Amino acid sequence: MTLSGLLLFTVTYFAAVATPGPGVAAVIARALAKGLKGIGPFIAGFVVGDLTLYAAAAAGFAALAEAYQPIFLVIKWGGAAYLIWLSYRLWTTPVTSAPETEPDFQSAAPLSLFLTTYSLTLGNPKPILFFLALLPSILDLERLTLTDFFILAVIIAIIIASTLLAYAAAASKARQVFASARARQRINRISGLVLAIAGLAIALR
Repeated sequence: MTLSGLLLFTVTYFAAVATPGPGVAAVIARALAKGLKGIGPFIAGFVVGDLTLYAAAAAGFAALAEAYQPIFLVIKWGGAAYLIWLSYRLWTTPVTSAPETEPDFQSAAPLSLFLTTYSLTLGNPKPILFFLALLPSILDLERLTLTDFFILAVIIAIIIASTLLAYAAAASKARQVFASARARQRINRISGLVLAIAGLAIALR
């Protein structure tokens, strides 16, 4: 792998991650509603999801993924349905001004949070398109050495984790400005609307 190829991949991947999409929308919505609580496993699901798609592309599984497209459709619709359900919870759960009594719409175990965003990634057309369609045009995957593979994996993990964490931190900071029950309810409903839009965008693409 050449240095120019590495730089091209890094810039292109960062642009793909930073561009708002269903994943970014889900992170922002969750941070607005719950702050940074549980954000670690939530973002980890996106990281491992992207690494899974990257490994599949590097191993030449693009044709296999197309052959099993119905499986990807089931994953996609499942993730979309879960986001819409979370949206419903945000819209209907009462809130108070006390942070500890706000709607605990994602108080699931870390594994559940991880699996939620992992399945969302595997069903999201954006990373699938990048890794299984665009990546082979950026890098010569047939000449990728084991060292190259792990270097790119580290770059992927760092870029997506830091970018999504930055989005979450910004959303969480904005959330702290609003303390009244009415303001928190508005935040929850805005977050719910964003989640619903993200879920519909995934389901319809």
